[in-house]
Amino acid sequence: MKQQADRIHSGRLMATIEKSAEIGMLPNGGLCRLTLTDEDKEMRDLFFQWMNESGLEVRIDDLGNMYGRRGGKNNRLAPVLIGSHLDTQPKGGKFDGILGVLGALEVIRSLNDHGIETERPIEIVNFTNEEGARFEPSMLGSGVIAHVFNKQLMMNTKDQNGFTFGEELARIGYQGSIENRPKDIFCYLELHIEQGAILEDNHKTIGIVTGIQGMNWLEVSVNGKTSHTGTTPMHKRKDAVLHTAKLITKIYELAEKVPDLLIAVGRINASPNVINSIAGATVFSVDIRHPDDFVRERFTTMLKESLATMTFLEEMEISIKEINKEETEVFSEDILKITEEAAKKHGYSSLKMMSGAGHDAKYLNRLAPTGMIFIPSVNGVSHCEEEYSTSDDIDKGVQVLFDTVIRLANKKEW
Repeated sequence: MKQQADRIHSGRLMATIEKSAEIGMLPNGGLCRLTLTDEDKEMRDLFFQWMNESGLEVRIDDLGNMYGRRGGKNNRLAPVLIGSHLDTQPKGGKFDGILGVLGALEVIRSLNDHGIETERPIEIVNFTNEEGARFEPSMLGSGVIAHVFNKQLMMNTKDQNGFTFGEELARIGYQGSIENRPKDIFCYLELHIEQGAILEDNHKTIGIVTGIQGMNWLEVSVNGKTSHTGTTPMHKRKDAVLHTAKLITKIYELAEKVPDLLIAVGRINASPNVINSIAGATVFSVDIRHPDDFVRERFTTMLKESLATMTFLEEMEISIKEINKEETEVFSEDILKITEEAAKKHGYSSLKMMSGAGHDAKYLNRLAPTGMIFIPSVNGVSHCEEEYSTSDDIDKGVQVLFDTVIRLANKKEW
């Protein structure tokens, strides 16, 4: 059956995604493809091959970011950059990030199929270490080129086994040249699964992403006193775990009073962490997210004061350190409009929405006008083997990406 002149090749797209899903496959169908592991190298090698076969000019920068360039009528114009990442969580799904890269590849393949030439060049990209599951923090590849992170600190970052990012990048053969970083970008566009349930709950097909909400990460340390569980009366204890439980309860109670605020205590450590000793110290994290920077900052300040007061009354000690802070990013209205028109052209329902999760688009937004497209995640799950998006939704998302890219690559100026 002949492919329509304005359509992507759905069967080829899904076959490409399924081929990717064989690399790092887990027993329940998910993926473990941590950054700079042998599995990551195998996927990179395959992606490199696919880009070559599509006639792209392939290059690797000093951070391991991979680029494939398709020339335009005027190669002096800044390119449209599209892509995402191919690394995964330890027990991740086969669509998170991967769809954005392989969907971008399908855009190139379909442009080639139809003999479509654009005014501007188009570049596809696989960013290194978006997940941050092996090397923290996340989004290192995009963050360094956007001057958010320091390259040397990135190269010296160690995983849990003591291997540095720089050593592993060289080991798998993907340490390229700083000259290969993007020098000028007209705009950046990223397709991604939603990783939540907003689209599904609202029965919408395409998410038109207006931006990425900001966040504050806190690390809270509580100091009590270690003593024997069998000999210390309850009224004489300074139990750091008990006090931490009270603090965490208070955190969630306060958060419930602020509309649209999202909060989580995701990591807790107790010391000495033995069964017959009262914990003398705990350290726990607090992740605070809200699309309004003023609301989020005001809540963070109020939370610190509340926790400090509670701890003072209990005659214990507390220290609160801010370990990360990201402002809300607002995406290009022009790109939002073009994406919305692309969805409407095909009769796909759409919804404007803010992203709750971080993506490479967050940092690219600091370099050039940026946009994102979401497709539904079944049951809103992600970062797990159960992560799933239907082939129909994938097809529609990449089709909107295709049409949007053509419009952007033929745009002479903003």
